[in-house]
Amino acid sequence: MNERPAPVPFGAAFLYWLRLGFVSFGGPAGQIAIMHRDLVERRRWISEKRFLHALNYCMVLPGPEAQQLATYIGWLMHRTWGGIVAGALFVLPSLVVLVALSWIYLRFGHVPAVAGVLYGIKPAVTAIVLFAAWRIGTRALKHPLLWAIAVAAFVAIFAFDVPFPAIVAGAALAGAIGARFVPKAFDGSAGHGDAGKSFGPALIDDDTPTPAHARWSPAHALRVLVVFVALWLAAMGALVAWQGWHGTLTQMGWFFTKAALLTFGGAYAVLPYVFQGAVEHYQWLTTAQMIDGLALGETTPGPLIMVVAFVGFVGGWGKEVLGPELLFAGGLLAAALVTFFTFLPSFLFILIGAPFIETTHGQLRFTAPLAGITAAVVGVIVNLAVFFAAHVFWPQGLGGRFDAVSAAICVAAFVALWRFKLGVIPVIAACAVAGFALGALA
Repeated sequence: MNERPAPVPFGAAFLYWLRLGFVSFGGPAGQIAIMHRDLVERRRWISEKRFLHALNYCMVLPGPEAQQLATYIGWLMHRTWGGIVAGALFVLPSLVVLVALSWIYLRFGHVPAVAGVLYGIKPAVTAIVLFAAWRIGTRALKHPLLWAIAVAAFVAIFAFDVPFPAIVAGAALAGAIGARFVPKAFDGSAGHGDAGKSFGPALIDDDTPTPAHARWSPAHALRVLVVFVALWLAAMGALVAWQGWHGTLTQMGWFFTKAALLTFGGAYAVLPYVFQGAVEHYQWLTTAQMIDGLALGETTPGPLIMVVAFVGFVGGWGKEVLGPELLFAGGLLAAALVTFFTFLPSFLFILIGAPFIETTHGQLRFTAPLAGITAAVVGVIVNLAVFFAAHVFWPQGLGGRFDAVSAAICVAAFVALWRFKLGVIPVIAACAVAGFALGALA
């Protein structure tokens, strides 16, 4: 425990990231907890403070923070290819599983047994989102000022429909100003427990010098930016040449690029934006299908934002992007394209920004705004839970009947997660069985 771990070969790291891609259940909070347990506590590849500093940066970025955190640590350990491998393997297993589940859903979703399973899973998802808010809140809201930011964020998005980027900017400003007067409230460690805790010497420790590849260089940042812009232009150019600007696949690429760039706070904050665009504007799928997709997304490993693969598959299938004879191929292509455009910016943000962030760990003027944003994310997640509850408990709209059975399943699922510390998958499985049984009795 007192000896620093030996350097990790690239092959050993590859096998770990591959394994993580298959076991990373539980949404962003659960996935971050898995990485913390594995990389900080057990393997000691990175120290607590360095881990939390990277996490705080990922929390401020648009996109899935858990996947970006894996990319960051993979990059810090094994340069650019280490980051690409870590980030890609975090996503690929989920894409394969979700494509299979999406096909089953579209082919057999109206079968009573499948419908019953989904009926049980949807209130469980509502409970999982609420539990995520509680978990993050208990770790992030360690001071009354942080509570105030969280409440203000909830009121802003729920009552006034303030765009999330504006909420992020306001929270960052509150953190920067608040740190001048109450520095302990915004020191960056309050959001994730005791940042000073040590599990023994780490391979990348608090005082480990920044490796050469992780040092900030404007020239390197420019090269990375040029490569990523070229990749995006090549993909979009091919779609425009094939389908035109208004083609379904082209519009999917454009919409999910905006979703990746303009939405902050991880999957729970992105989903309302995706719902607004995919359901209300483009009508690639219905509200019920969107909620069903989130339920399926909760049952698979990988980042929760991978529900976009479901959106793409259903949209590509429904819009017959490759013709009526190739529905599965069209759905698969759309799911793959949506995943590409959603995650491409995530790699860019890490590879271009992480070198700068590595120069800032321990500096309050950088960590305080991040702590403020983390607090605001709690309020946004609570808003998302309210959004799901409204659609699950009142399936015919707020003026329709209240589904007391769904509400009871939600309460039971939350108690199981909170009081009995059950994992997400056992809770979803139990709720699915309950839904199946209720469907059989109906």
